[in-house]
Amino acid sequence: MKKLDKDRLILGFAGPVLALVVAIALTTVVLFVSGSDPVEPYRIMFESATYVDIQVLIVNQAGTYYLAALAVAIGFRMNLFNIGVDGQYRLAAMMAALVGASVDLPGPLQIALIVIVAMLVGAFWSGIAGILKTTRGVSEVVSTIMLNSIATSLVAWLILPKNFGVQPAGSNNLTTGDIPESGWFPGLSMGAEAGEIYGFTFVAAACGILYWFVLGRTRFGFDLRATGASESAAQASGVDAKKMILTSMLISGGVAGLAGMPTLLGDTHTYSLDFPTGIGFTGITIALLGRNNPLGIAFSALLIAFLDKTSASLDQYGYEKEIATIMQGLIVISVVVSYELVRRYGLRRQQQKVGEELAAGGALATAHTAGRSGADGDDRGDENNNGKNQKEGAAL
Repeated sequence: MKKLDKDRLILGFAGPVLALVVAIALTTVVLFVSGSDPVEPYRIMFESATYVDIQVLIVNQAGTYYLAALAVAIGFRMNLFNIGVDGQYRLAAMMAALVGASVDLPGPLQIALIVIVAMLVGAFWSGIAGILKTTRGVSEVVSTIMLNSIATSLVAWLILPKNFGVQPAGSNNLTTGDIPESGWFPGLSMGAEAGEIYGFTFVAAACGILYWFVLGRTRFGFDLRATGASESAAQASGVDAKKMILTSMLISGGVAGLAGMPTLLGDTHTYSLDFPTGIGFTGITIALLGRNNPLGIAFSALLIAFLDKTSASLDQYGYEKEIATIMQGLIVISVVVSYELVRRYGLRRQQQKVGEELAAGGALATAHTAGRSGADGDDRGDENNNGKNQKEGAAL
């Protein structure tokens, strides 16, 4: 059993490590072919990461990425591809900002209201795809992509000044208005120059612990994973597969709605046209690299955040900051390829171990049979000797 656990641990690390190595190697080749120094950009990025303010930016960005990746991972564990996390996140952030700017409750109530609105909006938007899948068999990939486009247009319409938007004086930007200070989520100060770590980043970490507990230690989590592995087998065991699909999409959307909270409650305190986009698609990369494991997702979120924040200084040294974007794209490709290679190796390894166990079992059975045969021969020899002695005694 220990050896089996060791093999599973090695295989679990092999996929992401191989993906990173391949991505770095290919990025180095791209730099070399383009005539750039293939090593200097890495040194610049690592040197940037030594500054406290950059470290704070990395941790804050990782918190947002972590929530988006958890939303994607919940769908993955159910064998669903919720590619609409980005639309759910943006629409939820905007509606939460609108509600937060329109009321002024005591601190905890204001924050709770904003967070609940964000989760409900995200769950509602993903629930549309869940209902379409369970009632009409529409692929969640197609429906969520379309819902992303609808969410983009809906946000653009809602934020117009003639609807709910506000245009600050002397600015071309459109916002939802400022959330009162009672709705600001307190953070952890790291000094005047470094700034503070968003308080909601710690909530993101708590969500990861909850994700691990629910999926790995509860009946609901078991039913979810069982339905994702085999819908027909889950139905045969009494699990309502359609209900699980809809529930998973609702939870995934609810978590996606939380992805905008670190930035909204900890930094901007409003939703505007320059609010971060593409978070949901980055979450897909992180969930894949982290293999849907909460700890793996955490390391992956930190890695992608590291690439984002440290690459900003590359253009100051004559290098394109898009190097990090290239690396992220190569990581996605490498993840798919490396995980397939690891999966095939794992299957071959498993088949080899089964063969070895069968061979060992056959040898043991042969030895046992031979031993029984020898013992039977000895018993028959003893019986013959006893009969012969009895006959000689009778003759005497």
